[in-house]
Amino acid sequence: MIEKIQTWELVPRPDKRKVIGVKWVFRAKQNADGSLNRLKARLVMKGFSQKYGLDYMETFAPVARLDTIRLLVAIAAQMRWKIYQLDVKLAFLNGFLEEEIYVEQPEGFKVPHKEDMVYRLKKALYGLKQAPRAWYSRINSYLIRLGFERSLSEPTLYVKKENGKTQLIVSVYVNDLLVTGGDQAMLADSKTKMHQMFEMSDLGQMTYFHGMEVQQTQNGIFLGQKTFAAKILSKFSMENCKPTSTPMAVGMKLSSQGDHDQVSESDYRNLIGCLLYLTETRPDIMFAVSMLSKFMHCCNKQHLQAGKRVLRYLKGTLSHGLYFGKSENLKLIGYTDSGWAGSKDDMKSTSGYAFTLGSTMFCWSSKKQSIVAQSTAEAEEATKIFCDNKSAVAIAKNPVFHGRTKHFSIKLHVVREMEQARQIELIHCNSEDQIADIFTKALNESRFIKLREELGVNSMKTKEEC
Repeated sequence: MIEKIQTWELVPRPDKRKVIGVKWVFRAKQNADGSLNRLKARLVMKGFSQKYGLDYMETFAPVARLDTIRLLVAIAAQMRWKIYQLDVKLAFLNGFLEEEIYVEQPEGFKVPHKEDMVYRLKKALYGLKQAPRAWYSRINSYLIRLGFERSLSEPTLYVKKENGKTQLIVSVYVNDLLVTGGDQAMLADSKTKMHQMFEMSDLGQMTYFHGMEVQQTQNGIFLGQKTFAAKILSKFSMENCKPTSTPMAVGMKLSSQGDHDQVSESDYRNLIGCLLYLTETRPDIMFAVSMLSKFMHCCNKQHLQAGKRVLRYLKGTLSHGLYFGKSENLKLIGYTDSGWAGSKDDMKSTSGYAFTLGSTMFCWSSKKQSIVAQSTAEAEEATKIFCDNKSAVAIAKNPVFHGRTKHFSIKLHVVREMEQARQIELIHCNSEDQIADIFTKALNESRFIKLREELGVNSMKTKEEC
């Protein structure tokens, strides 16, 4: 592949330029029975020896956020489009270099009678610090030439329109391209042109992406991580545990203080890391996992037991995930809530939000606030859209300041200006209708299940039956 796409050219060794070494990296593919199937080799540069300003300049390259991927799924489900996946082979080798870089000839592949010569790179190699940026620049410029417009807020999302109507959408996640649209002829033509430019595999309809299992049906699209959830249970010897109906007990207050026995930090961090990865399709465990992640540096037996409760909850909901279907209106709606002084250690509040575009939430968060709030109005000052705190809504809408609000940050003015410009609309809602409540506190079983369904979390089997 390196020779095929003309990644380098053999030249005499330069006198005053540093020549970077390369190494072979081998990876064996393992079968289900543990035997080795085949051995793959990749030539990788020793990028650690590069010097800033000489061998590289900028290295940053954007990667699609998972919120964006779920948003793409929501739009496709609403429009009844199918999502297709393309895999670019050795993507980083396609990036053009602006710097002058020389590398040694790899061991075992030195050209006879030219052993003293070196390669000058025309394109990037794996291990090169600027390789991801070079690849992104290449795919970005190519998609724009094909007539796509890049999103201003998400540089990895591209849209092609015709007569003001969206025809195709492409999302770039390193070497994976997700393509969807309603114009099948235009979609096929774009895929053909991409094949002509890059060496890639057409994986057909998206079935697996970033650890997410994807099921596309006529009625909608389901995202789940059942296989990974089962592996977590097995990894921590909880595959035969007794299921529980909620991930966290009501009224549970965790603290770094107390006389509880300490547990292994590495094991606890491993558990939290696995659970965080699972929140890609399971917003119903977001609050519990966010709460547990605060104690990775001071974990004790109480924290571990709380973590195991999350595993017991997963045991009873293995097949759950996000189901995106068609709704009556494709409108962006947000919910936000705050649990006042929920942290037992520092009395800081927990903020949560969720946004939906259609039938299911595609974006959510549960996060401890950075300052201590002295009232519930302060705890919800950053709220947007649907809020169940009348004080927070009133303060954002009206230019009235007093002792309790004079120290508010500039964010208040931003929210107020956006509200006055009608870019957002702050609406008070009843507490029982506040979906974001599930991200701020532990709930009883009936309310937890109700809000879980409002998020769009359910099992694929149940949805198909419905």
